[in-house]
Amino acid sequence: MEEINIRDFLSYLKHYLFALVTVVVFAVGVVAIYDTAFKKPVYQAQTTVVIAKSSDGMSDNAASLNEVNASQKLATTYSEIAKSELVLNQVISNLNLQSSAGELSKNLSVKPVDNTAILSITVKDLSAKQSAIIANEIAKVFAAEVTEIYKVENVTQLSVAVAPNNPSNNTLTRDLVLAVVIAAALVVTFAFLRFYFDDTVKDNDDIEKTFGLTVTGHILRGESRKNGRAVNELIVERSPKSIVSENVKSLRTNLQFTAVDGDLKTILVTSTNASEGKSFVSANLAISFAQADKRVLLVDCDLRKGRLHRMFDIPNTSGLSNLLAADVKKFGDYIRKTKTKNLELITCGTYPPNPSELLASKKNAKLIAILRDFYDVVIFDGAPVGGLADSVILSSLVDETLIVVREGVTSKNDLIAVRDSLNKVGAKVAGLVFNMTNRKATRYYNNYYYGDKK
Repeated sequence: MEEINIRDFLSYLKHYLFALVTVVVFAVGVVAIYDTAFKKPVYQAQTTVVIAKSSDGMSDNAASLNEVNASQKLATTYSEIAKSELVLNQVISNLNLQSSAGELSKNLSVKPVDNTAILSITVKDLSAKQSAIIANEIAKVFAAEVTEIYKVENVTQLSVAVAPNNPSNNTLTRDLVLAVVIAAALVVTFAFLRFYFDDTVKDNDDIEKTFGLTVTGHILRGESRKNGRAVNELIVERSPKSIVSENVKSLRTNLQFTAVDGDLKTILVTSTNASEGKSFVSANLAISFAQADKRVLLVDCDLRKGRLHRMFDIPNTSGLSNLLAADVKKFGDYIRKTKTKNLELITCGTYPPNPSELLASKKNAKLIAILRDFYDVVIFDGAPVGGLADSVILSSLVDETLIVVREGVTSKNDLIAVRDSLNKVGAKVAGLVFNMTNRKATRYYNNYYYGDKK
């Protein structure tokens, strides 16, 4: 697996900030409601008992030492006696408790105090007063039973249990802290696992070093629906001063700079797979060139699922596939006017059974050569490269090829496969276009640029 870049992970983690806050608030709310409304208060009372055997004529010091040693050795035995049914049944009978010895034992803790002959008896109960009464009664019955069994003369209750003022299970603060820590840890762990095993291309990857490709442009995520309806995708035409339009214009400028000799006339736009936005980029890039007073032709070369005719609301009765099956010199019969000045379109036409063969034909190469002479810029919207030869064939016939990727969607392995396929045919790749990125706009773009003013 790849080496983890902490800075990249922290940047990735920002996408989970809302989820992090939501989960933490939910966890805190659940814990707070449970602790305050559903959690029953439990009270804990404690008493201590010291046990010592008689001296049997020994000196006072020796007797005291022997008593302590003997009591320490018997501490575990005494603890078991205090929790035995013999003692607990007697306590239940004396106090008329509505519980069994087993139930009482679950709420009882008897432990010897380290290195002493003292036993600590702790009782938990839903009633503060009752917890103290039970603890004191256990100490009393226990003393009597131990005296009877071991003939111990010196069993003394050192401290009398008193009713506690506060419940022992009032752990709201601790529980809230744990809820925050655990909830945050779960979200961060989930984000880390997704980041670690994520094979998609990121905008902050070292694209040139990793893939040998240049990032030619970024196009921010635009509004896809408005009032429940799909928004017109021709954003450069509809909203020429929006941020997305500015992104497309920057892409146009970057492309012009890649053509050192200034002879950039044919551009192929493709992607690794479907749904990465190649048709969106092709259409808006074509409009952008047209707005720069270039005579532009947009050709839908996706002979499998072409959709430019729908984007421009133009009939697809005949198009590229039909043209390639006829006389390419009569291309003018297949050209459609668009609402954009300087921009014309050839739709994909009837979906043929042999798209790769049509695009690899001599007719297609001849058509591209003819179109170069008639237009300033010709943009070809190709099919996705993944598993298809269509765009690979076209890439060897045009001046530049653009690869459209979606941040967090396009697989690195798929991108590598596309790069290798294009390199094999000697295609000139202008670079990558990151489409639908989530990067925030810079301060340069104020509210004016977000509007629909024209």
